[in-house]
Amino acid sequence: MRYILLAALVCLLSACGGKTKSKSGGADTITLAPCPTFDPDTCLRYIQEQCNFGPRVTGSKESVLCKQYIVDQFKRLGAVVEEQPCEVTLWDNSKLPACNIIAKLNPESTDRILFCAHWDSRPWADNDEDEKNHRTPVLAANDGASGVAVMMELCRLLQQKPIKAGIDFVCFDAEDMGTPQWAETEESDSHTWCLGSKFWAEKAREDGYRARYGVLLDMVGGRGSVFPAEKVSMELAQPIVSLIWRLGNQIGYGHYFPLNKEGGYLMDDHVNVNRYARIPCIDIVPYFTDGPSSFGPTWHTVNDTPENIDPNVLEAVGQTLTQLIYNEEL
Repeated sequence: MRYILLAALVCLLSACGGKTKSKSGGADTITLAPCPTFDPDTCLRYIQEQCNFGPRVTGSKESVLCKQYIVDQFKRLGAVVEEQPCEVTLWDNSKLPACNIIAKLNPESTDRILFCAHWDSRPWADNDEDEKNHRTPVLAANDGASGVAVMMELCRLLQQKPIKAGIDFVCFDAEDMGTPQWAETEESDSHTWCLGSKFWAEKAREDGYRARYGVLLDMVGGRGSVFPAEKVSMELAQPIVSLIWRLGNQIGYGHYFPLNKEGGYLMDDHVNVNRYARIPCIDIVPYFTDGPSSFGPTWHTVNDTPENIDPNVLEAVGQTLTQLIYNEEL
């Protein structure tokens, strides 16, 4: 993903609509439904199992193997799984095969909620402090595997305690194939990112797919992570941001979901979900105010490994979303 300027969003904001109502009715306290306990240790295992394949760069043999693992895992957890192959055009005009993975619970329900994350790895550690690593693939424990792992754990809990609403878990490919920092180009590169989600979102709109709202999980396990509200999410889906952040605070994770604080404007997969699928979708993504990157010290470096994942961060995000899901039963 990349930070983008507000001016670049003018057409996007005018093109998108949709409102999602909070069940809290604006009250200070949200009624909480009974819900299962999110297990960060199980989530860590899912991260490690993805990383065991090595970097899952779009189109690579490691990617093919990990795709089968993700498909099999969601099937084992009770979901109906579809593979959505596509071809993506990269920043240098080369083409690669890619594949989104769609896992559905209660596929017959027309009342649906969308959760999504990207599952591919950055081909180049182009933000690493050591220039020698700039063409080395990233293992992507946080920037990719963490979001998929949280969705797997949510799916596991929903298998144990089902709900009536339909839930879709979508794993986007080719999110992190954007123009490398070392490339000699002066052109805007926003169109080179989030390629799998663009294909999915265009197809979803064409097929008439609808969900009441969506939640994108991007880098939701890194040490020191805090999740101020991302600004595109605030512009396009503020009621969902408000509900999730208030839930997080109410159940004890206010440190991770600070109220009345915002991050930057991001070109991330949620932009395509909003723009093309016309589904109000937010981005849970960290924002660091110190260090070499606003995305955290391991972003697009060789240090994005399981050792740098914090189970407390996974728990904060995962339990908050678990509460969100089971509140749908109220």
